[in-house]
Amino acid sequence: MGDIHKVAESDYIIKDIVGKFPCRVLWSEGRPCLEYQREEDVAFITEYVRTVYSVELLDVFFTAVECLPVEL
Repeated sequence: MGDIHKVAESDYIIKDIVGKFPCRVLWSEGRPCLEYQREEDVAFITEYVRTVYSVELLDVFFTAVECLPVEL
């Protein structure tokens, strides 16, 4: 039963982050991956997650990747 609470908490944290920061969530094999715009953004997100939720960013996300630039 403890795993259910961890999943629910992670889902809540993910929703909170996406609502507050310029990022989005990609899913890879059912695991959330954070896609961020700039290196500074991921630093702010990491500090926010540590401060507010007392967990590490990679405890919530499988990985974090920078958004690839769109070439026209």
